[in-house]
Amino acid sequence: TELTTELTTELTARKKQYNYYRDQLLRFEEGDVEWKTLGELAENLDYLRRPITSGLRDAGDIPYYGASGIVDYVKDYIFDDDFLLVSEDGANLLARSTPIAFSVSGKSWVNNHAHVLKFETYAERRYVEYYLNSIDLTPYISGAAQPKLNQKNLNGIDVPNPSLEEKERIVSILDKFDAITTSLTEGLPREIELRQKQYAHYRDLLLRFPKPVQAGECP
Repeated sequence: TELTTELTTELTARKKQYNYYRDQLLRFEEGDVEWKTLGELAENLDYLRRPITSGLRDAGDIPYYGASGIVDYVKDYIFDDDFLLVSEDGANLLARSTPIAFSVSGKSWVNNHAHVLKFETYAERRYVEYYLNSIDLTPYISGAAQPKLNQKNLNGIDVPNPSLEEKERIVSILDKFDAITTSLTEGLPREIELRQKQYAHYRDLLLRFPKPVQAGECP
């Protein structure tokens, strides 16, 4: 339990460090770099999206994505590549309790609650992903009861556009921090999960006792 507490404290510290370096790396003074709209940097493939109501989905192993990530798993797919998905609507656009931009790879199905953006390189896609998750998008969001980031406003978001080499450098640094703070296979969250499982394993072993032999029973 003490080790889990230490690891959790370490994770909190690394997240703060990650946020600090992300903000530093993605902050550019006016005149340092050229700025482009997101519509100039990415190809928008929203026209290929197709929503399927839950009752009509055929169960499978292909992720079916919505505004905040995987909603279900289906049998068929409409995309088979690397994309950046960006939330189109929902309270999370303002609350930001989970990332509003997230990368997907391989076969997938996307409904009409997430924009689909295609980039030429991994570095460009991840760079924009980090940038969108670091800025306030309120000026681009419409609707009070149901917040919405429509395609026109999405394409109009201004993004600092340094050289590809600089994007690769920034992404390399932030990818390492991201692995430490969020990876369930190699980061601190994975280590915390393993220690909790180890604790549960030994707890169950230590608290398991043989039942007493009753009179007339064979030991």
